[in-house]
Amino acid sequence: MQLFFQPEVSENDKEVRFSKEESRHIVKVLRKREGDRLHLTNGKGWIFETEITLAEANNCSARILQSEKEAPPAYHLHLAVAPTKMNDRYEWFLEKATEIGIQEITPVICDHSERKVVKHERFQRVIQSALKQSLHTRFPVLHEPVSFKEFLEKEHSGAKFIAHCEDSQPRKLLSKSLKNGISATILIGPEGDFSEEEISSALKAGWQPVSLGNSRLRTETAAVVACHTAALINEEE
Repeated sequence: MQLFFQPEVSENDKEVRFSKEESRHIVKVLRKREGDRLHLTNGKGWIFETEITLAEANNCSARILQSEKEAPPAYHLHLAVAPTKMNDRYEWFLEKATEIGIQEITPVICDHSERKVVKHERFQRVIQSALKQSLHTRFPVLHEPVSFKEFLEKEHSGAKFIAHCEDSQPRKLLSKSLKNGISATILIGPEGDFSEEEISSALKAGWQPVSLGNSRLRTETAAVVACHTAALINEEE
């Protein structure tokens, strides 16, 4: 099944009109015609089966035949990840995390962050592409970047973890700390790790220190490992 993304569609709609870009892809690339079936999601858990009623390169529309809402995941994962020096590495993380399954992402600017500006619209497009490819129906929330201090001051439901590399601090493995069905927020630091002051502030605020294993990982790799660890734990019966 190939999945399209149309955020404006609701469960009450009878018809959907595709953007010029999507219309061109449907008609010119996929060579779809009137009467062909398409599946799409609005990123809010709904999946729609449709039938093309107009197949023009710049104006494709379809009739909605049926719709179904998928059950929400049993847990909520929020990753707060420092921007990487190279944007393409952060985009790789966004792509893989979306494929694996994640609900919320916040770029966090830390003391050791080399990049403090992110391409929010570009990141949204990366997530959208990964959402369609992986056939997920819920678009992850991508927040605007905030400072580490601002992030700590926000309210966060569920368990709170900070994954750092400071050997002088006792840390449990994340895989031993996460529990099935429990929502979690996980902090992942920049190249050079969190500063001592940031780690201390997080611990005082009730964040639990965790390790992702014996290997020293790049920021984007650590974030994907954390995401996959949460997904595996929540797939356990």
